[in-house]
Amino acid sequence: MPHEPQPQPADELDAEAVRTWSSLALAALGRAREDIDAINVYPVADADTGTNLYLTAESAHRALAEAFGNADRAAAAPTSLPEAVRAWAHGALVGARGNSGTILAQLLRGVADVLGAAPESGRTGPGGHLAHALTRAAEEAYAAVAHPVEGTMLTVAGAAARAGEAASAAAGTAADVARAAYDAARAALAETPGQLAVLGRAGVVDAGGCGLVAVLGALWQALSGQEPAAEPVAGRTAAPAPRPDDPCEQHEEGPAYEVIYLLEASEAAVAELRAQLDRLGDSLVVVGGDGLWNVHVHVDDPGAAVEAGVVAGRPYRIRITHFGDERRRGRGERAQRAVVAVVPGEGLAGLCAEAGATTVLVRPGEVPATAELLDAVRRAHAREVVLLSGGAELRAAAATAAEQARAEGVRVAVIPTRSAVQGLAALAVHDPDGSFDEDVVAMTAAAGATRHGELAFAEHQSFTSAGICQAGDVLGLIDGDVAVIGAGLAETAEAVLDRMLGSGGELVTLVLGPDVPDGVAERLQAHVQSGHLAVDTVTYRGGAYSAPLLIGVE
Repeated sequence: MPHEPQPQPADELDAEAVRTWSSLALAALGRAREDIDAINVYPVADADTGTNLYLTAESAHRALAEAFGNADRAAAAPTSLPEAVRAWAHGALVGARGNSGTILAQLLRGVADVLGAAPESGRTGPGGHLAHALTRAAEEAYAAVAHPVEGTMLTVAGAAARAGEAASAAAGTAADVARAAYDAARAALAETPGQLAVLGRAGVVDAGGCGLVAVLGALWQALSGQEPAAEPVAGRTAAPAPRPDDPCEQHEEGPAYEVIYLLEASEAAVAELRAQLDRLGDSLVVVGGDGLWNVHVHVDDPGAAVEAGVVAGRPYRIRITHFGDERRRGRGERAQRAVVAVVPGEGLAGLCAEAGATTVLVRPGEVPATAELLDAVRRAHAREVVLLSGGAELRAAAATAAEQARAEGVRVAVIPTRSAVQGLAALAVHDPDGSFDEDVVAMTAAAGATRHGELAFAEHQSFTSAGICQAGDVLGLIDGDVAVIGAGLAETAEAVLDRMLGSGGELVTLVLGPDVPDGVAERLQAHVQSGHLAVDTVTYRGGAYSAPLLIGVE
């Protein structure tokens, strides 16, 4: 049975109150989701702030529910307040989406830092404890943003914290503190159009701040049992809405990509990463701690942003979004057709994104969840989607995601590519203006006509289809089977190319891994030219997480 929110007494702030707060906040963001999306103009008018806040809150609530457990936990000790708030904050951290969701995750971490510890001296009573939590939340959120801007949800958080402290100083209960914070947040939200010019021009309040008001309203309701009054639709101000021909609103500046990933790294490494990403782009927010971080940045070079994360530690759950697609979605436009590509390398992800595809970046040995693929289909925001699955092990997840997307009214075709080079071949013939069926057939044919090879290093002695290999040997695979065992990368690659071109070919595609020098590509290009004058060769950098060498022959 789902948890039914039960308002708590005004003088009680415990784990159950936190669960009620989370449930009410999720419901409030769900109701406001589309309206908040509609007023999203800062930092990027991509119409996803409401969605990002909702998905972040949903991840947080799911983690909190797991902390409480199911009916089997009935005989165990009840969940404590520290357990509840830490689980809630961790769920927000790992599921944070976008700029607003990342800031919300840091706000919840600040709350958890205080509510998960004993009250400080001089802050007795639940009112003082909660006020301190709201203050810490605002402080940590400001610290997480590389260049804080007033007129945003940071401003709303700061105003709420100051009002909460004032209510606490007047001996207010936790409910009094929550009410003061909520009222101050609403007042601060109403002032945001006068603080940020882009909001004033659009005639809207800050979208992230609008979501934070909903979260604080849920806190007050959880502690008092009183439902907040309905807010004005979408939080619009009296200012005029932007005209479609307004040059101030049509000019789209800023980086082209949003990059988000989780990162396992030390605080020292993250400090260096912040400086590196700040040079690469803007809207930089890094939240978390204790070895786990959520990194969000807007850049023109997504590969460089991911590579910086690789230098700092271990990035995963990497999401790269092209703002062209998001801005189109923000204008309410749905493309007729889009391509979603699963790729094993940030360089390939950038290459596919430049070609117009929505990408899902995977690490070696990891299979993206169905939810990740479905999310990518939704982000593509098209009536028709061609999904390039990227490997045999991904087909089940791709098929399930496609089935769920079809239930939402999206026409989806899955092209079962087995290698990234087949995906590149399919993307090269993609015709968004032709009929869907003809496009899928042409892309499938291009992928099927591309033989794929891969070079890898043997990790231990084993039997292969080409004989016994030793640890450290170079394995040359053709269409998934080991065909050549060699001692060096370049000479093994030449042997693989000779076998693959033995049955003909017009174009060779080489995708180099991050540690392969450019000289290898030059040597292989010369080798192809010497034996096959009519065959062209193109070379790409796969970037972090790609195989040492991928080969495609069309």
